[in-house]
Amino acid sequence: MNYNTATASTISGLSKRQLDYWDRTHFIKPSVHEATGYGSARLYSFTDLIQLKVAKTLKEKGVSIQKIRKAVRYLKNNMPDIDKPLADLRFCTDGDTLFVITRKNSEIIDALHHGQLVFAMALGELIDELKGQVEHLHDKRTYKVKVKRHAYKVILHADTEDGGYWVECPEIPGCMSQGDSVEESLDMIKDAIEGSLEVLSGKSKTRKAS
Repeated sequence: MNYNTATASTISGLSKRQLDYWDRTHFIKPSVHEATGYGSARLYSFTDLIQLKVAKTLKEKGVSIQKIRKAVRYLKNNMPDIDKPLADLRFCTDGDTLFVITRKNSEIIDALHHGQLVFAMALGELIDELKGQVEHLHDKRTYKVKVKRHAYKVILHADTEDGGYWVECPEIPGCMSQGDSVEESLDMIKDAIEGSLEVLSGKSKTRKAS
């Protein structure tokens, strides 16, 4: 799945302005689709979300973005088989020094300079948390809307690429709509149901007349 800026912001906890700045300064860029001009959308992969979350967590623990950039440059230069260090490696920090635990587990690299280990970040737990947030976005929610005194079951879906939601009415094949919020989507599907009913009613009258 791909995730637009609004969805990436919600999942990572970073502001849209922060995502834009990190993209423009080539810190963490969207790997699926980059912004190519005004109005164009950025699309992030799940691996991008991991990088954003790791960078945000390290920043919250006191590691500056400048130090993270320096560490990432060092790791890319010295570990050519690691394409995305922030997503592929495990990090430890005391808020000043940044350590990297390699895939050998017993080998720890000081990516900046010597320091005392105080805090360890479990990348596996962070990924599990991200997966839970992403799965929640893909949960289908069922509602009932009333149109002309009849209650219709509708199913709401999150639109992770374009943002907002899309909603369908299983009782009426092909009847669906969308909106920026849950409330707007439900209002829009009511209009769609009413319009579909009018079309179906018109077809029924035509058949009878013929």
